[in-house]
Amino acid sequence: MSKHLIDLQNISKSFGNHLVLDEMNLYIRENEFLTLLGPSGCGKTTTLRIIGGFESPDVGKVIFDGVDITHLAPNKRQLNTVFQKYALFTHMTIAENIAFGLKIKKKSKSYIDDKIKYALKLVNLEEYGNRYPESLSGGQQQRIAIARAIVNEPKVLLLDEPLGALDLKLRQDMQYELIRLKKELGITFIYVTHDQEEALTMSDTIVVMNQGYIQQIGTPEMIYNEPENAFVADFIGDSNIISSTMIRDELVEILGVKFPCVDTGFGENKPVDAVIRPEDVELIKLPDDFDIATSEYNSSVDSNGFEQIGRIQGVVTHLIFKGVHYEMEVMANGFEWLVHSTSMFAVGSKVGINVDPFNIQIMNKPESEDEEAAPIEE
Repeated sequence: MSKHLIDLQNISKSFGNHLVLDEMNLYIRENEFLTLLGPSGCGKTTTLRIIGGFESPDVGKVIFDGVDITHLAPNKRQLNTVFQKYALFTHMTIAENIAFGLKIKKKSKSYIDDKIKYALKLVNLEEYGNRYPESLSGGQQQRIAIARAIVNEPKVLLLDEPLGALDLKLRQDMQYELIRLKKELGITFIYVTHDQEEALTMSDTIVVMNQGYIQQIGTPEMIYNEPENAFVADFIGDSNIISSTMIRDELVEILGVKFPCVDTGFGENKPVDAVIRPEDVELIKLPDDFDIATSEYNSSVDSNGFEQIGRIQGVVTHLIFKGVHYEMEVMANGFEWLVHSTSMFAVGSKVGINVDPFNIQIMNKPESEDEEAAPIEE
């Protein structure tokens, strides 16, 4: 396991009367691609700026490789920042832009020339050294901004929504470029975005933030498949979040129907939220003359006396073709289910809903409206 390179200890930050970060604790490992993810105003960019030295915390410490750098100037830290606005010098060639930081450090001409060639090759723009920024596309300019940062050999590269100004295709291309660069450079990347797809695609670790608190930390797979609260489940991809009752361990009542699940430890007859991803909802075609109103479909039981999976039925109300799947809405038991499937069910189709027990994620319900913004329990 890689060592901790950065430790944020009890970081709090306010702007006026607005509390942006509240006793935040976070460690970042060496050679990790860590993404700070959350909606606007959640504190992710402020966190990045505190790491970079562009903001000072009101309370707390920033420890870098075992040394307290809380009050160290940005240019004294072993890191570089790439912003959404590339900030390239328009009157300088690409080579001059890349060399700018090295000249300030009074590096030799031969050293600078070698670094320019290395950086341009790394970002696949070897032939662009003598051109000017205005002649480059947005994606090319972003790669030059990254090249300018990496020639200074930082231990950490901070990226503040660097792909936000690019169109979809360029953004996707640059995601793969950043993954490649991180692997080749062997340095720590700390990335800020509000784009869930970017975070899931590129990260080793995702830190989901909301209203100044960390909501969940984990791998992309963990964050997506095992959200710790309704905010995370709703923010990371699409979810069906349904008020339910935990009957007992491994049995939950959803919309009046009992479903086997794999969760335990929630108590008996406790209010919970059941989270079911759209791609985990299996639709079963019912006969056109099936009478939902009078059917006993909901009350079918197995040999143990428990109602079987798939005993909720409804009607497809909306259908959209998304390319890789169909997106459907199904009204069933008073709830509008979102369903993603490679099979198409026409609007008006009568369907049964089937969910595998492993695909039902149970979460405690918030006890108040503000609880979803509370910090995670360590």
